[in-house]
Amino acid sequence: MALNKNALIRYKTIDKCLQNRYRQWTLDDLIEACSDALYEYEDRDINVSKRTVQLDIQLMRSDKLGYNAPIEVYRKKYYRYADDGFSITNIPITENDMDVLSETVEMLKQFKDFSLFSELGGIIQRLEDTVYTEKTHQSAIIHLDKNENLKGLHWLDELYRAIQKKVVLDITYQSFKAKKPSIIKFHPYLLKEFNNRWFLIGADDKGKVILNFALDRILALDLDFQTDYAVGNFDADTFYMDVVGVTVNRERPSVVKVWVDKGNAPYVVTKPLHHSQRVVKENEDGSIEVTLLVKLNYELERLLLGFGEALEVLKPERLRKRIRIKLNRAATRYGEDLP
Repeated sequence: MALNKNALIRYKTIDKCLQNRYRQWTLDDLIEACSDALYEYEDRDINVSKRTVQLDIQLMRSDKLGYNAPIEVYRKKYYRYADDGFSITNIPITENDMDVLSETVEMLKQFKDFSLFSELGGIIQRLEDTVYTEKTHQSAIIHLDKNENLKGLHWLDELYRAIQKKVVLDITYQSFKAKKPSIIKFHPYLLKEFNNRWFLIGADDKGKVILNFALDRILALDLDFQTDYAVGNFDADTFYMDVVGVTVNRERPSVVKVWVDKGNAPYVVTKPLHHSQRVVKENEDGSIEVTLLVKLNYELERLLLGFGEALEVLKPERLRKRIRIKLNRAATRYGEDLP
């Protein structure tokens, strides 16, 4: 059940009131206290109805929120906790809660490279303190693939802010093939992660050609506040619709047909090579043939080559030929040549 901020403020206010045994609390008193608390937090008048507080009390009494608050009415008018020492803030965390918190903490820590999540830092630390004082430390059950030694991660936050604020960049960049770095004026649109590497996607200095830069090849960044940012009509979902990876060329998507052996067929079926994948044939030996509608690029070739002998490209012929050439070259490394 989703809880909004105002509801949580009301629950905490009702809880604080009922802990005060030196005062008798009517429903009207609780309504007034909730209204005052919301005004304090929101700095504006928020109408709290009688029905709202009655529902709050009902929810606090139930196990839907995990409170099971022993709220009772005495003298047919006043509200109090039947247990003098009860508070919703003192509810013990269950073992299942601890497991969920532990894994949540581990997953949140994966995003520490973004200062966007810096405000979570203190929360994460407090969660860790709570979790590990309640249970002994144990290995994480969920592990996200992440390369801590990957270069360029320190650019993430600055690039994120530049995209968010629509600021043009002067990027000093040197690709693996370039002999020396170049300074490129760039309009940043998107940060994209693929195969455990981060890429910056955006437009060239004229705001027309879409380019991508690997963060680990960026040598320096400067913000250009004088040049107008080219907003354009870039849409990431549309731009990458027919692509595996990050390299997008101007070619039309091609129908790629591949054969997959019996042992790897279940993996390809349950984890498609691309969202356009369709199984077009199931052979008697358990192998399958699937089609993809994608643009031919370097990342697609790497993906297909990764299956080795378990996958054969049937068409288009030019992709089949490129794969054959690469496999022949690979085989010669081991002293063999393919027919």
